Amino acid sequence: LTNQMRRASVRVPSNIAEGYGRQSRADYVKHLRISRASLAELSTQMELATSLNMISKDQQVEGLLAETDRVLQGLIRSLELK
Repeated sequence: LTNQMRRASVRVPSNIAEGYGRQSRADYVKHLRISRASLAELSTQMELATSLNMISKDQQVEGLLAETDRVLQGLIRSLELK
């Protein structure tokens, strides 16, 4: 689970960077969505780790995950409206 969480957390910014680097709005939005999916995966893994008593519940981490999701969704929406 730890390795999966590490991979998911690395995929979030990596996909943002890859999409931006492709210099195409469609590719950027596609990679932002992939990044958002990786963030959802990480959030689920955090819930699992908490429910399995592997880690303590951390409101700050949960807040950061939620805020990152809101920012990504806002960016996706803004790019789709252009």
